[in-house]
Amino acid sequence: MLDYHICDVFTDRAFSGNPLAIVLGADGLNATQMQIIARQFNLSETIFVMAPRDPDHTARVRIFLPGAEIPFAGHPTIGCALHLSAGRDGLILLEEEAGLVPVRVRQGEAEFVAPRLPVSLPGGTDAELIAQALNLPRDAIGWGAHHPGTWQGGPAFLFVPLVDLAALAAARPAEPHWSRLTDAAGVDKVYLYTPEDQGYRARMLAPTAGVPEDPATGAASAILAAQLLAAGALPDGQTTIRLRQGVEMGRPSDIRMTASVEAGSLHEVRVAGRAVPIASGRIRVPEDRR
Repeated sequence: MLDYHICDVFTDRAFSGNPLAIVLGADGLNATQMQIIARQFNLSETIFVMAPRDPDHTARVRIFLPGAEIPFAGHPTIGCALHLSAGRDGLILLEEEAGLVPVRVRQGEAEFVAPRLPVSLPGGTDAELIAQALNLPRDAIGWGAHHPGTWQGGPAFLFVPLVDLAALAAARPAEPHWSRLTDAAGVDKVYLYTPEDQGYRARMLAPTAGVPEDPATGAASAILAAQLLAAGALPDGQTTIRLRQGVEMGRPSDIRMTASVEAGSLHEVRVAGRAVPIASGRIRVPEDRR
């Protein structure tokens, strides 16, 4: 039997934000067993904690969607770091598949440095197809210098700016256009955003990845910095932006993204949030089905 904990991430209120399962002592599990456990929890992500390869680090971790492993994700990083910190301020160093991720814990909030700076990917930016895939009118896609773009920073997302909150709320994946769009983009995760107050409200849709909608997506929040920089929305220096996600799902999340820009290029991206413990227990080790 393995110990596990469930917490809600990117929130300070129980039963909001993004739920996360943290499985401890996972050193003896293989990828197939981890995937079975992740499917059993059926949360957007499950993180498995193991002894670090380097004793100077805190832990080695692997992160699974219900249907696949991913090299990095934000809300598991935040939730796991806060759990491992046991309420103490300090630096948590997580060995993730995407690389070493430092997480600073201060006064109940964790902030990670994105392990990779985003890079642009081709494809998937035809506004007419995007509108059809989201069941929206063409004029709902984009505003000003904000145009759709595909970016990768570990995981990859198609970023779609929407004209207002009404369009954001109305967006729905519509087949067969959705599959045509994700094939064209080469990614199965679509991040929608629109201005709200001094920041942005967002949704992340990935139904073919087993996540119909995600209430908080930390990795996409970090990669969003590249999308905003391309739209001329990030000046040189350090800019902190509040992102709200999950509102339309009834699980509001608060995410703080800080981007450092030097000479027009991204230098560093950090993402911060809180987490609330929800449940804990023990789970059986699945049979090895390799």
